[in-house]
Amino acid sequence: MADRVSAPQSSTGLMRFYDVTAGGPQLDPRAVVIFTVLFILAIKLLGYFM
Repeated sequence: MADRVSAPQSSTGLMRFYDVTAGGPQLDPRAVVIFTVLFILAIKLLGYFM
């Protein structure tokens, strides 16, 4: 029972925040935006040339 986390009654189970970073790849948000824009441009160019 010592492992239990206490939270205010009104927000129990709605949100939990952890200080531990999750596993998986860590990407810079700017890189995601740049890759997305480049992908959209590539699709548009392929549609234009075909």
